[in-house]
Amino acid sequence: MLTVALGAVLERHIERAAPGDLGLWTLRGLEVLEPALKGELRSGTLLLSAGDRLLAARPMPPATAPDAAAQPLAVGLAALYAAAWEVSPLLRRAGPERMLRSGFEELFNHLDPYSRYLTPEEAEAARGRRVGQVGLGLRLAAGRGGEVILATVGPGGPAVEAGLRPGDRVLAIDGQPISADDLATAALLLEGPAGTEVAIRLQRGRRRFQVRLLRSLLPPETVHAERQEDILWIRLQNFSTATDRLVTSALADGFRPEGPRANRPRGVVLDLRGNRGGLLGQAVAVAGAFLEEGIVAQTAGRHPDAARIYRATLGDRAEGAPLVVLVDGRTASAAEIVAAALADRGRGVVVGSATTGKGLVQVVVPLPNGGELLVTWSRVLAPRGWPLQDLGVLPALCTSLGAEAVAGELARLRAGNPPMAAALARQRAARAPVPASELAALRDTCPPAEGRPLDATLARQLIQESDLYEAALAR
Repeated sequence: MLTVALGAVLERHIERAAPGDLGLWTLRGLEVLEPALKGELRSGTLLLSAGDRLLAARPMPPATAPDAAAQPLAVGLAALYAAAWEVSPLLRRAGPERMLRSGFEELFNHLDPYSRYLTPEEAEAARGRRVGQVGLGLRLAAGRGGEVILATVGPGGPAVEAGLRPGDRVLAIDGQPISADDLATAALLLEGPAGTEVAIRLQRGRRRFQVRLLRSLLPPETVHAERQEDILWIRLQNFSTATDRLVTSALADGFRPEGPRANRPRGVVLDLRGNRGGLLGQAVAVAGAFLEEGIVAQTAGRHPDAARIYRATLGDRAEGAPLVVLVDGRTASAAEIVAAALADRGRGVVVGSATTGKGLVQVVVPLPNGGELLVTWSRVLAPRGWPLQDLGVLPALCTSLGAEAVAGELARLRAGNPPMAAALARQRAARAPVPASELAALRDTCPPAEGRPLDATLARQLIQESDLYEAALAR
């Protein structure tokens, strides 16, 4: 475990660290569980003491040979862990897994806020979130008179393929009658391994019928698209394995090649508020659905494989229609990559507030116990080269300062003086590492805040007033 984990950190982490420091930080995880222990690094040797008593000492590999340091570093730490185990009842009660977890937590406390260790159980859940979940594509709810009904029927799932509809009454699952008084049991009856069947008896109007659904691996519902008058609104909750397909499908439905052009949306609103991110590849694909060829994002890191350039390949599926991107203080990671790409490329107007500023990428390292180590190994750069980490994305029109400030921004925009132009120019000129004073000054121009109704109002106004939209586009 330690050899694989520490080897990954030595080789891939974005910041270089000496083996001795990694060993000391990891060892200090034991102090969290057993305050009587103390770890020290003296003259290249890692020491473990309990009070005045030296329990063990192990030499650390030199910093000049990080590539060959993982195994001797891990062997030395394992010996110190064993010595601590022998003298501490607290550690024995905690167990090896808790000792490892505490060690990794202390290690990453010194490196960055996003690297972390996942236990086997946490890793399995995380893998499920990355690829989807076993299910039927439906959700139950309580109806009138104690009935159980289908609240939602998700697109592309077994339920919709069987012709089920929201509002259908569910009478029994696998022959067991169900009631709204115990929805939890009903939900449990629906669960099961992928590839197995469940029989559901339903009622629609006066007709009763039964369907057999095959449980399958469903992508999480991450995309919600709807047409409101002449605008296509697409809300993304996160970026999972199917997000790009769902976005391109929504755009294909809205911008059909057949039929009169008058029926096509006048513009698109891409709502990324509250979106905490997800898969980098999905962010690139979603941004690429609105862009012609060119750079979407770049990454840079210490490891040679961390330096990459991501390009748009799909072509603009919205056919150049006006695009407004809504962001807020909770927009993070992959969502920030999309917003930055569309803004930098002059494809959309960003509205809202400064975003989170999570622009570090983690590589997933499988561990021998079934757990995973997420190691930060690169930083994300926008197409024009500025870093997302800590800085975040600044909007072209800021709503976090209130309605009165927005009215002033619109007045300046109509006068040909984009209100955020100076801040956006400074942002695009920034290069990593950005001084803390500059970070604070830029983010203060539009402080992060949660999304508000004013965002959507402003988005609608920009799409309806083409001159206003063109003036707000950052060139």
